[in-house]
Amino acid sequence: GEHPRMGALDVCPFVPVRNVSMEECVTCAHIFGQRLAAELNVPVYLYGAAARDESRKALPSIRAGEYEALPEKLAKPEWSPDFGPATFVPRWGATVTGARTFLIAYNINLLCTKELAHRIALNIREQGRGPDQPGRLKKVQGIGWYLEEENMAQVSTNLLDFETTPLHTVYEEICRDAQELNLPVVGSQLVGLIPKKAMLDAAEFYIKKEKLFILEEEQKIRLVVNRLGLDSLSPFHPRERIIEYLVEAGEVDGGLVAKSLGAFVRAVGARSAAPGGGSVSAAAGALGAALGSMVGLMSYGKRQFEDLDPIMRKLIPPFHQAMEELVAMVDADSCAFSSYM
Repeated sequence: GEHPRMGALDVCPFVPVRNVSMEECVTCAHIFGQRLAAELNVPVYLYGAAARDESRKALPSIRAGEYEALPEKLAKPEWSPDFGPATFVPRWGATVTGARTFLIAYNINLLCTKELAHRIALNIREQGRGPDQPGRLKKVQGIGWYLEEENMAQVSTNLLDFETTPLHTVYEEICRDAQELNLPVVGSQLVGLIPKKAMLDAAEFYIKKEKLFILEEEQKIRLVVNRLGLDSLSPFHPRERIIEYLVEAGEVDGGLVAKSLGAFVRAVGARSAAPGGGSVSAAAGALGAALGSMVGLMSYGKRQFEDLDPIMRKLIPPFHQAMEELVAMVDADSCAFSSYM
């Protein structure tokens, strides 16, 4: 394939998802790299937060020259691996491991040539065309390639920090460049998993841009799938692609909010300190906010109250947001108390 690579196991990152720190991921990367090198006798490099040298923080710097350049690269003292031998292993190459924030692999589909797609990639990626010609988007890597099996080109990107450059920004900027070149954009593709926040941030962008009124998380996700064309190459199933949904699905205990009302009340009345007043207060507050949302929604969209629609659009979201936040606090309070004790 055309994707940059330097080994059979090219890169193995450790990413903090929930209840784990970046420092713990760094420790995991060091242990993994040391063991991989010891057991297979192959060269291993550290990158990202686990890098021991500033020049090795960025993956492209280590990958430069790729597999083909490894024999020459390993002979240079400055490229001695962090673990394992400084010798070329043809059957393996080299492996990079480290710790980083969540990376989003995101490709935008274009009906054009590989060269035109790559031209757009050079425009938007942070590296640009070199030190004298940086690209527009920070923390974004990019390359243009052609998918023979789909008969289309892609601008293939890695979002190294979706808080710095969000998903929708990458899509919109590529659409802008494509429009200037009179090239059609035909959807996009997420490779692997994505944090829920990245999807919801994109939803808020399109809701604001198009002056939409959407409250439910499921509908917001559906909006993003539609606006970015995430199902253009294959079906996009949120429950299989959004990492928080997968984590939740793997949990046996859904927490207090997953219980029936009767079971929750009995848990509060049991001979234990948690759940206690904090959880009960959060539940009561959530129900109060839910009633406020209910009244607004019963007025919104009805012909006899259509003059109130602009007001309802402003009043309902805070109630809905408060409801969702307070529901989360039902379990958060109980967990905090249990951790403290």
